[in-house]
Amino acid sequence: MPDRSPQIRVTAMPTDLNPYDGIFGGWLMSQMALGAGSLASRVGQGRANVVAASDFAFPAAMTLGDELSIYCEIVREGNTSITISAEGISRERNGEATQLVCKGTFVFVLADDEGNPRPVRAVGEGAR
Repeated sequence: MPDRSPQIRVTAMPTDLNPYDGIFGGWLMSQMALGAGSLASRVGQGRANVVAASDFAFPAAMTLGDELSIYCEIVREGNTSITISAEGISRERNGEATQLVCKGTFVFVLADDEGNPRPVRAVGEGAR
């Protein structure tokens, strides 16, 4: 992904562990969804509902106390949907070493105040 600022950054805490004392994959997925949702809402200038999530991979493990940065990129815009690729890079707690620990793809549908799908461009046109 291009070099840019993360959508979110968070530290892995004891409540984020699985029964084997590793970082829970579900926590990593939720952090990616939060970052992707933030981008979808900002680009769509309003409510964005996740309707699909796929292509998850966890190529490396994180350690308790490591910092997780979530980077997101729009890979497709439909009439009412935005597809976002997300990846998580961990940085060791007491150093600078980083590694890719998770990645996935999320599809969001933009919605109006009643929850009905609305066009991506009708709201976001010219906002970029």
